[in-house]
Amino acid sequence: MARVLFINAGSEGHINPTIGVVQELVSRGEEVIYFCIEAFRERIEKVGATVRTLDDQKFIKAFISGGRDYLLQRINGLLLTADIVIPSVLEQTEGEHFDYVIHDSMFGCGRMIAQILKLPAISSGTTFAENRESFDKMLEQFNKQTPVNIAKPIYDQFQSLTDTIMEQYDIEIRSPYEVYCNPAPLTLVYTTREFQPDGEAFDPSYKFVGPSIAARSAQTGFDLPVIQGKELIYISLGTVFNQAKDFYKLCFEAFGDTDYRVVLVIGDKVGVSDLGEVPGNFIVKNYVPQMEVLQRTNLFITHGGMNSAHEGLYFGVPLIVIPQSADQPIVAEQVARLEAGIAFPMPSLTANKLREAANQVLSHSSFKENVVRVGASFRQSGGYRQAVDEILKFTANIL
Repeated sequence: MARVLFINAGSEGHINPTIGVVQELVSRGEEVIYFCIEAFRERIEKVGATVRTLDDQKFIKAFISGGRDYLLQRINGLLLTADIVIPSVLEQTEGEHFDYVIHDSMFGCGRMIAQILKLPAISSGTTFAENRESFDKMLEQFNKQTPVNIAKPIYDQFQSLTDTIMEQYDIEIRSPYEVYCNPAPLTLVYTTREFQPDGEAFDPSYKFVGPSIAARSAQTGFDLPVIQGKELIYISLGTVFNQAKDFYKLCFEAFGDTDYRVVLVIGDKVGVSDLGEVPGNFIVKNYVPQMEVLQRTNLFITHGGMNSAHEGLYFGVPLIVIPQSADQPIVAEQVARLEAGIAFPMPSLTANKLREAANQVLSHSSFKENVVRVGASFRQSGGYRQAVDEILKFTANIL
């Protein structure tokens, strides 16, 4: 039995794909020590890991302090989290033995911790993969589009931060790519090469294992039989970008008093009472058990987060993607490219356009046929079980 140090300071989208991986590792005899924020303790402990926590408020404050306007500012933000993450992890693991590290590909200073502890590392990628070439293209855009008087101080801060961290911990940080993408000898990517942009450009160290979809504890208080037998539209903007009162009211206008049954999830930042009168064919909730609802859904209107898009496609549900931020525009492009749904930018959205798009997707069988094909490819890719196969194959050769 090996001891695994799992580093993941991220949000829902970074945590949920790892739940099945952890459960499978534990079931195959590995002992998992998992670093995350307190909010995720219960769901990680339920699958058999030992949870240790990081201070999420300090982490977020440090990350944001780097700046949000430019790519390299966000990279500096990740470097600034080193003062929060690294001492906490080292203190809480002092004197313990670990065999390897699994770290998130974007958060948690995982690559640095693996270097400090001199452990083999595996990167866990819950967003689209970035290799050196694709990252360099992004950085090139920053260099071309950013005036020198803005870019130089940002680069100077990057150099100062890396120099300090390298001297303090006796590690190497050779480029912004290493900070942003946390490369490792094995990178697990929880999608398929078909869904990954330029999927064939990635070398064999990237294992596209498909969506890691494991059963989650069902939330009580939602009556699933109520939506049985209806032509169901499910609408959710996820857990981060859901402060969208105007959008929710637009959905009322688009689908109120139609023949559709609509489940609208608004999160915990907007109250149902803030939305005014709710049409009779709507069910409005702060939270629903998404995977259970999707298995009864005909159309999913989503922000296009990787988790949500993967889950919709996995269960054969056509999508209307209304991207908000982050990698969501790329997800929307991929959905449209595979003709598994339609993408709409939020600023140009109207109730009429949304209703017409829904009617188009639901009335043309090609969307359903395409999404069934994509969903089948997701299920055949193996998901969290394939991820653990790759982990154990990798560690068998190095331990």
